[in-house]
Amino acid sequence: MARFRTWVGIAVAGALTLSLAGCSSTGGKRAEDARKAAAARGAAAVTTPRWTFAMITHSGDGDTFWDIVQSGAEEAAAKDNINFLYSHDDEAQQQAQLVDAAVDKKVDGIIVTLAKPDAMKAAVARAVKAGIPVITVNSGSEESEEFGALTHIGQDETIAGQAVGEELNARGRKKALCVLHEQGNVGHEQRCAGVKETFDGTVQNLYVTGTSMPDVQSAIEAKLQADTSVDAVVTLGAPYADTAVKARQGAGSDAEIDTFDLNAKVAAGLKEGTLGFAVDQQPYLQGYQAVDLLWLYKYNADVLGGGKPVLTGPQIITKEQAAALEEYTERGTR
Repeated sequence: MARFRTWVGIAVAGALTLSLAGCSSTGGKRAEDARKAAAARGAAAVTTPRWTFAMITHSGDGDTFWDIVQSGAEEAAAKDNINFLYSHDDEAQQQAQLVDAAVDKKVDGIIVTLAKPDAMKAAVARAVKAGIPVITVNSGSEESEEFGALTHIGQDETIAGQAVGEELNARGRKKALCVLHEQGNVGHEQRCAGVKETFDGTVQNLYVTGTSMPDVQSAIEAKLQADTSVDAVVTLGAPYADTAVKARQGAGSDAEIDTFDLNAKVAAGLKEGTLGFAVDQQPYLQGYQAVDLLWLYKYNADVLGGGKPVLTGPQIITKEQAAALEEYTERGTR
């Protein structure tokens, strides 16, 4: 477990050091004052042309995770004088068509998720061939470079799963249920596979229909009733954690509910003890960095990552850390 927390601590410490160093000089203070003044009057903090960037994700309707990603992207777009277009579809073919539509509009940059990479490959290739810079975000880290994207921003899903397996070991768990709510999502499969790699106990995958919370609840409840030896349930998205808690109650189980991703409800559950831990991949940062890095590429030909993904997680969040993040989850940025 230590190694997963260490790199997050190093990254945060490094960011703080750079921030403090930048603000310590007169130039840094002036730049910061200018940025704040621009934000206060609703103006951009840069003088570059008003480029148009499109973000196309595999989000379904009502997923709070993607609300946070979009919020971060919009904040960066306002700062960078970007006309930001957001669209989404949880059906891969429709998502690919949205990418094609952005290419037809001749946007200046595209941000896209690759939850189902095979279905997205041709659309991304078309964007790259048209000379439109592409950044992949959240899912598709293994395919990003092959598809011609500049870089990938997100967490390594296998490493995140491994972090969960180690945390379950530390908590003395013996049998875990990994709940996959989106069939065909390669990132979800990687998460559960990662859990299996490091968890000393047994992991069973449970596939549910993520578009129907009643169906998700009944499926988890039935599994917990049928197998009372399950002592941990791992959901792969914050909205499903609360549903798993209800399923546990309905089954009369005392299994611990843990989840990937963080939102206000998950933070409250961690504080109250109805949830064990959460894995935060910082979705606000994913959206913000994607827009910012596209702007930097357009403005200065900058590319971050050196050919490797830019990692935003995982960070294990427990009851102890939840209180410190509460104000950020309530405002919708964590």
